[in-house]
Amino acid sequence: MQNKTIVITGATSGIGEVAAVRLAEQGARILFVARDGSRADATMAKLRHAGPDAAHKAFYADLSVIAEMKRVAGELAAEPSIDVLINNAGALFNRRTVTEDGLEKTFALNHLSYFVVTNLLLPRLKPGARIVNTASGAHRRAELHFDDLQSERGYAGFAVYSRSKLMNILFTRELARRIQGTGVTANCLHPGFVATRFGDQSGGLVQHALRLVKPVGAISPEEGAKTVVYLASSPEVAGVSGKYFYQCRVDQPSTEAEDDVAAKRLWEISEKFL
Repeated sequence: MQNKTIVITGATSGIGEVAAVRLAEQGARILFVARDGSRADATMAKLRHAGPDAAHKAFYADLSVIAEMKRVAGELAAEPSIDVLINNAGALFNRRTVTEDGLEKTFALNHLSYFVVTNLLLPRLKPGARIVNTASGAHRRAELHFDDLQSERGYAGFAVYSRSKLMNILFTRELARRIQGTGVTANCLHPGFVATRFGDQSGGLVQHALRLVKPVGAISPEEGAKTVVYLASSPEVAGVSGKYFYQCRVDQPSTEAEDDVAAKRLWEISEKFL
């Protein structure tokens, strides 16, 4: 990864931060998107220690807001080149929240930010570049309801989160189909159940349940980041595209996640926000 430039969202904690540091240790230059200045400073300190010779850089945006997605993508597109794009930002919200764009926040942050940032950066990705999308095994509990993508009916935080992770896989499949032949690849992954800050601010029973099970059932962020790093850097997956990975191996997603008609329909709906 020497002299490679990697863009990563969701890099100020958890598996995103670990992946960024490990890739910096391999010689990559890390451009990361953050919302919180103090967390960004802490991550930058780790990156400079891991890769002191690279000009790592922080960009700031609220990736649940369309204008912010577009602005930060424009700033990133001004960089000389991008070799890897890792979409990793995401959250679980126990209560339904609507963004300033009128979108349900999980849909906006977990799905639409992947879609908008990726599409705006595609022209900057040269042959051999890789796109890595963090999905989740939680998608197996989900199915899409195209008449309620904004989760206005019977909102439940984990169910809505699971649907957003299904969207990540469908987006990856359709993206891989559309960029076939360009030399750019797109894959997604399940990192495992990881002991991170995920869900700690979600509120309600979900937050309480996660705090109880993480100490006994969750893997470390170091372990959870391995597949992200593998997809971003391993020569073993050069040329592999449109796949879903778990523990650094191709895995079979749910039947709903392999629905190419749904993937195309989701793309066409999302495209309206570009």
